[in-house]
Amino acid sequence: MKVFDLAISHLDKKKPFVLYSLPESDTIVGYFQKNNELNHCLDFTKSGFVFAPFNYLDKTLFISKDESSVIEEVFQTNDVSLKGIKLHETSSEKKTHTSLVKNAIKYIDTQNLKKIVVSRKKEVDLERIDYLLIFKRLFSLYPSAFRYVWFHPQTGFWCGATPEILLQTKDLTFTTMALAGTKKIVKDRKPHWTAKEILEQKFVKDSILNTLENVTTIIRASKTYNHKAGQVVHLRTDITGVFNHHKTNLLSITKALHPTPAVCGTPRDEALRFIIKNEDYNREFYTGFLGNICKESSCSNFFVNLRCMKITNSTVTFYAGGGITFDSNPLTEWEETQNKLQTMMEVVAPFLS
Repeated sequence: MKVFDLAISHLDKKKPFVLYSLPESDTIVGYFQKNNELNHCLDFTKSGFVFAPFNYLDKTLFISKDESSVIEEVFQTNDVSLKGIKLHETSSEKKTHTSLVKNAIKYIDTQNLKKIVVSRKKEVDLERIDYLLIFKRLFSLYPSAFRYVWFHPQTGFWCGATPEILLQTKDLTFTTMALAGTKKIVKDRKPHWTAKEILEQKFVKDSILNTLENVTTIIRASKTYNHKAGQVVHLRTDITGVFNHHKTNLLSITKALHPTPAVCGTPRDEALRFIIKNEDYNREFYTGFLGNICKESSCSNFFVNLRCMKITNSTVTFYAGGGITFDSNPLTEWEETQNKLQTMMEVVAPFLS
């Protein structure tokens, strides 16, 4: 495919580009930047692709459509099978994460918080790297997710397949979602959700609805339902509405929503302080947001950067986290991160030892 060939060429030349495909779409869009500038998005009014970090105080990166060669191409999905990755974990990794969960539970209890989302990273060495095969596996394995590949010489190579909408807009209408709870999919068996998981999802939904009340005129929430994402399933509620055009634009509503309770916690500011102080690494773009802006049609498609990975030389870094509430079980939370990590590990399965 031409879009993949151009991506490989840009990688070789260390030039910025992004590939993306919307959920349930077989079209891949590529923006191939004509220079090596590191551009930032200040007001979300130009057409292009945004790539924002978890910590929104950092600058949002941007590949402008006007400053890029743009290619759209239909992708013929490859018949790609899951490898059934066996995750190798150490007792030290397990102890570190379960201790973090215990600290979060204690903080929730003493500070009267509802939820904190804690995460970890997992670094794995690859035997070899074939980026063309990575592209094919990524866009084939998870057609119901938002799939992307991002590269800039100053940020490195990132890719992912995320199930979570941050914000989709069309003129004055918008769509977002509340996503929480995670179960590994078991064939021919419906997921059994615990009271803890149902409550966690309700925290996310209520927080988003409360946030949007001040900037919208109409809000509707769907019934909560099961949403499959790769090898796991989540609880999901769809939220739709209409902007109050006197108070709201794309930038203001994005700032209001990000980071969501699904990746940070609630109340947000307290949860964020705990994360920054206690997680032993910088999330960078994991649990940030990304997507395209179409200025001419007043639309946007922003997704939360879950189920992602970063490749540096021959090392790949995976990320996973979970929502902690007062009744969380540290061992269960550890196992949940293991299930989530396997989603992106499948993309590079041919290169794992």
